[in-house]
Amino acid sequence: MPDTVYIHPRIKVFVDYWNFQLLTNEFLGQDKTRLDWRNVGEWLAKNAAQVAKLSQFNFEGTNIYTSSNPRKDPSYADWASNWLNRQPGIQVYCLERKIKRPPDCPVCYKTIDSCPKCGASMEGSEEKGVDALIVTDMISLAWENSYDFAVLASSDRDLIPAVKYLSGKGKKVIHAGFRSIGSDLSKSCWAAFDITQKIREILR
Repeated sequence: MPDTVYIHPRIKVFVDYWNFQLLTNEFLGQDKTRLDWRNVGEWLAKNAAQVAKLSQFNFEGTNIYTSSNPRKDPSYADWASNWLNRQPGIQVYCLERKIKRPPDCPVCYKTIDSCPKCGASMEGSEEKGVDALIVTDMISLAWENSYDFAVLASSDRDLIPAVKYLSGKGKKVIHAGFRSIGSDLSKSCWAAFDITQKIREILR
């Protein structure tokens, strides 16, 4: 069978949820900003289309990658998986954060269960797998020819090798970033745009 011919370029959006949310908080000087997550992906696609000088395009939806800590916020995973994931054009991947064991003393190698100064627990949680999942999906969907342009909303340098690989395969990645953050990632992408001054457009 012949390959499907698409009239307009296809744009797919990939969002690192916590990276995007926390940077928004930082730039707006708020502890928690209320983003309109139902429309973030399409908003990013429209901005990317302007950068790419596309008069028309097909929006292929948004993949949102996040993680949750059930001990600290048991309702978050439910919101992400059972509400946000059901919004039109949105696919959410929510990973549970794994427990990070307390550190060991570098001299006697005994585990330090609590801070010797304040007594607080040294146990924490760590996010594992989100970046790897973004990379896997961007590459696998490119292999399936599911998009022409990928919009990447993250500032993580770990994504640079994947971006360079996709570029070598003819896929154009457009970085949606905040001013002066993630510049190395921006340089590796086909194009980039600054959302710092526009972020208020997508607040609830």
